[in-house]
Amino acid sequence: MDFALDEEWATAAELAREIFADHATAERLRAVEERPDRIDEALWAQLGRAGLLGSVLDEDVGGAGLGLGGLCALLREQGRAVAPVPLWPSAVAALAVAGWGADRQRAALLPGVADGSVRLTAALEEFGPAPPAAPACAAEEDGPRWRLTGEKAVVPAPFGADRVLVSAMTGRGPGLFLVAAGGAGIGWQRCETTDRDVAGHLRLDGAPAEAVGAPGGGAPAEVLRWASVALSALQLGVAEGALDRAAGYVREREQFGRPLGSLQAVQHQLADCYVEVDALRVAVWQAVSAVVAGERAAEAVLVAKWWAGHGGLNVVHRVQHVHGGIGVDTDYPVHRYFLRGKQLAGTLGGPSAVLAELGDVLVEGRAR
Repeated sequence: MDFALDEEWATAAELAREIFADHATAERLRAVEERPDRIDEALWAQLGRAGLLGSVLDEDVGGAGLGLGGLCALLREQGRAVAPVPLWPSAVAALAVAGWGADRQRAALLPGVADGSVRLTAALEEFGPAPPAAPACAAEEDGPRWRLTGEKAVVPAPFGADRVLVSAMTGRGPGLFLVAAGGAGIGWQRCETTDRDVAGHLRLDGAPAEAVGAPGGGAPAEVLRWASVALSALQLGVAEGALDRAAGYVREREQFGRPLGSLQAVQHQLADCYVEVDALRVAVWQAVSAVVAGERAAEAVLVAKWWAGHGGLNVVHRVQHVHGGIGVDTDYPVHRYFLRGKQLAGTLGGPSAVLAELGDVLVEGRAR
């Protein structure tokens, strides 16, 4: 199978790489880490002016129609630079509105998403053992609208978001709903994630909401697949960026009068990294192809998610290890790759949970 990037995806990725290289410098990252929200607003605005925030959306709302594949190409570049912008939750939520939202929802939100004036986020995880596909958060009909009650955990970049896409359970099955980030019945508890980003635990107490698509349909499962693929693509970029830094470091650093990269033990570590990055790369683009084609998408997405959690975390751990003591120095950039890779490895389920789910999917497929 040919996993070469679509020409339009590649063009968007090249532009994104240039913007991230200009903005996500070590000095700029340190400055953003001092901000209360940990978001580079200037970078976000630049991505909007360049048309990249809306590039995944259809042309009728100001996008370029690049879809999930285009989003993954952008996220890969973001991961390489560990750039502090909430691209994946806003884009995934926007794709959900584009795919299942009512015309008025699309008209009200998507043009603003495209130009960067509207920011969305996604509340797809909860506390406790319940998987994201079976949320405990409850949705009850209230005339033409809905009311949500429950808790959502570690919602990414909620402060400054305009709307939150929330997964909740109805009498007809899981559904997706939009709530105003600062609306009635909404409470936020600020929290800090492993990678020092700011997230929020969301408490919903009869919060008014609008359904996105018909509850009980296929939208929640599909959005979870999109989010998993997006996170895997972001992890791919993180792993590639970390490996690039390690390769540069061991070429320049000397030990016992020899370049560190000439030591066999170091070569083996980085060779293992290369193999796992390559496996993750293939798994990500196979998952994108499967989701777009609608063929065995559940299996392909879980394989990519497992490689992102298992292989991606292995890579950033080895990279930090070959840097020695400087790898854990917060004044040296490589620590950001480890922290980001660690956080991504557990988002929407860690490798063990993903592997168990993959086993269930394979058994179910064989039973048919």
